[in-house]
Amino acid sequence: MANHKSAQKRIRSNDTKRESNRYHGKTVRNAIKAVRTNDNLEEVAKDLPGVISKVDKLAKKGVIHKNKAANLKSGLMKRVKASSKAE
Repeated sequence: MANHKSAQKRIRSNDTKRESNRYHGKTVRNAIKAVRTNDNLEEVAKDLPGVISKVDKLAKKGVIHKNKAANLKSGLMKRVKASSKAE
């Protein structure tokens, strides 16, 4: 355990930030999964901008890497585009 007051505060703040990052990361993963598994194209088109915005926010905060964010967005767009061509 840390002995300095500032180190103890840093431990507490790191725990708080870690929990927040885990929550937001899991929320975005669930949103991505919902978009990927949804067959209704209108709902997907409506939800996609919000999901992309959430992914960008995670990358901006540093929760995920910016290249991972780009890959996630690219994969979602490919899937939506392919499903729109199929119909």
